[in-house]
Amino acid sequence: MKRLASAILAVAVMAAGPAPAQEKFSLSIGTGGTGGVYYPLGGGLANVLSKNVPGMQATAEVTGGSVDNLKLIATGKPYIGLSMADAGQDAYRGEGKFKGNKVPLRTLMVLYPNRMHVVSVEGTGISKFTDLKGKRVSTGSPGSATEVMAFRVIEAAGLDKDRDMKRERLGVAESVNAIKDRKIDAFFWVGGLPTAAVTDIANTPGMKIKMVDHAEYVAAMNKKYGQLYTQDVIPKTTYRGMDADNHNATVWNILVSNENLSDKVAYDVVKTMIEKRDDLIAVHKEAANFVLANQKASASPIPFHAGAVKYFAEKGQKVN
Repeated sequence: MKRLASAILAVAVMAAGPAPAQEKFSLSIGTGGTGGVYYPLGGGLANVLSKNVPGMQATAEVTGGSVDNLKLIATGKPYIGLSMADAGQDAYRGEGKFKGNKVPLRTLMVLYPNRMHVVSVEGTGISKFTDLKGKRVSTGSPGSATEVMAFRVIEAAGLDKDRDMKRERLGVAESVNAIKDRKIDAFFWVGGLPTAAVTDIANTPGMKIKMVDHAEYVAAMNKKYGQLYTQDVIPKTTYRGMDADNHNATVWNILVSNENLSDKVAYDVVKTMIEKRDDLIAVHKEAANFVLANQKASASPIPFHAGAVKYFAEKGQKVN
């Protein structure tokens, strides 16, 4: 009888055929430059997704930042990307750098607050924001939301980005090297705390960092561009050499995709980010902000993806 049962089982298994192979899915993640926070976090996210989502192969790409990431998503290829909320809003509405080219975006997750750094060093004659007039200033790389936000702060302060300063367009790592070589006097950077490149300049022997306050311009920025920005503080313990807390403008970072990303992939991405948050915190501490409580429509100007909404709802977090 045992042999008969075994034979019947073998026939049944053969009839059923081989188990279907796990469907493979490649996902690219648009990050930023190597000196910022997007790049290491995006690399960590790629590793976590590839390790924990069956069939998914995720890779992180170095880019110019938010604007570049949004343009990659606009191609309709399987991209997700990190972006500042203000650049994302421009892309979604077809404004600013995306004038006439609306990108069909969806929010996957609200990530962490991105703090504007206006960085100089002692000896440049810069102690307040209006001292930037007549100076050599980097406003961020061309494909970055740093540039978008820098232009808005400069405008709100009553300065002209082209006439009132000699402007360079450098990423954060390049800006740090330029200020070390005394080729520029100050630079703009929007990033998490701490940003490795800013830590680098703060720890450079013979240089003392000067963080320039600009929170007073937030109201004017919001009046023109919507309620995207908040007055915030970079604590004086963040970077060596800071004499006081820096009063700055802050905007949220979001993870976005094209609306054509499948609900399943969107669901798997946010589920993994929440459930493997500790692995991402080990990459950068800003991942501690990847929490359910931050997932709400008021925190992003772009509608949430249905797959993300489904996961958050299962966890008791209503997005709308």
